[in-house]
Amino acid sequence: MTKLKHWQDAVSTVLGAWLVLSPWIFGFQAETMAMASAVVLGAAMIVLGLAAVFAPRSWEEWVEFVVGLCAIAAPWVMGFEALRTATLNSVIVGLIVAALALWVLLVDKDYSRWWRGTAH
Repeated sequence: MTKLKHWQDAVSTVLGAWLVLSPWIFGFQAETMAMASAVVLGAAMIVLGLAAVFAPRSWEEWVEFVVGLCAIAAPWVMGFEALRTATLNSVIVGLIVAALALWVLLVDKDYSRWWRGTAH
């Protein structure tokens, strides 16, 4: 069994699963844009989180960070900001996933060389 390098990746994976299931949990599955956003972004979080768990690379954290930012912006970009529950859910999950990815990028000595100025 592979040893977990970053617990944050496991949490991001669980948050991705939550986001995928949230339209049915909160009852906004009939709202096409909100549901599509939750399912697509949540699935991306699951795939990236699992990839980071089983084969950790810095690019996965960067993409997780971007996906988190997309989840934050999604309600306004996709036009479902009037759905308070869907908006809060997307923004909160996005903030947590982006923060966790950034955290890993800043604290992992193998990933943080870019900002510390250390060459490979």
